Amino acid sequence: MNTKIFITCTLLFLCCTLANAQAGYGATTDSGYGSALLALSSRATKLPLPPAPAPAPEPTPEYVNLTDLLSVAGPFSTFLHYLESTKLIETLQTQANDTEEGITLFVPKDTAFSNLKKPSLSNLTSDQLKQLCLFHALPHYYSLSDFKNLSGSGPINTLAGGTYTLNFTDDSGTIHIGSGWTNTLVSSSVHAKDPVAIYQVNKVLLPEAIFGTDIPPPAPAPAPVAVPDVAPVADGPDADGGKGKGKGKGVGSDTAARSSTPSSSYRITGWMRVVMVVVCSGLVLVL
Repeated sequence: MNTKIFITCTLLFLCCTLANAQAGYGATTDSGYGSALLALSSRATKLPLPPAPAPAPEPTPEYVNLTDLLSVAGPFSTFLHYLESTKLIETLQTQANDTEEGITLFVPKDTAFSNLKKPSLSNLTSDQLKQLCLFHALPHYYSLSDFKNLSGSGPINTLAGGTYTLNFTDDSGTIHIGSGWTNTLVSSSVHAKDPVAIYQVNKVLLPEAIFGTDIPPPAPAPAPVAVPDVAPVADGPDADGGKGKGKGKGVGSDTAARSSTPSSSYRITGWMRVVMVVVCSGLVLVL
């Protein structure tokens, strides 16, 4: 009896021990998993986020070389020579490519300079020549359609500054430019792509700030050439006595035909002479 009780107690002790051991192992395992998850989550929060993709860069405007453009187009060699001799080509190049406003340039042809007699540009000082060149440039890019908004809006400032201004008029798409001394128009577009516009003009733009306000009146229009009146040829016998009759048809032959046929008055005069001769002969015989 005592042996059975001892065995039963021993089995119960072993079962309790195993149960407690399993419970402790499970708790240890669960706590280990939880600690690992907490460690991983803390590390994940500390990791830096990947950087956002940078926006695509805006396209760089095309560099415009004014010297190359004016050398190829034109002929604009005279105006380009003035820009290079006054060192203004660098100023215009900077305005064209290194500013947000851009530039609009009016370039006279070589014939515009050769046809300019008065006033002469040979007597200008170096500063006046620079101002004259800058007078042909606007400190902003204007397309041809933009001049419609400038038409009649008043004087527009040029790169020469101050009182060096131009007036623009849009006449059904034709751009007229006035400077006091000069009235001309844009004859063609050499280059028109933002930020650079280059337009050809037929005359040199002359500012009043250099040449004064005593502007000569425009030359009068040439008088119409008088056409002399040609008197009609009178009917009469031909100068060659009718020898040209039959040489051809037309006015000459008709005139010759009319001159060869005696008129009615000429025939009456002839008959009167015959009658008078007969009468006179009869009187002589009677007497």
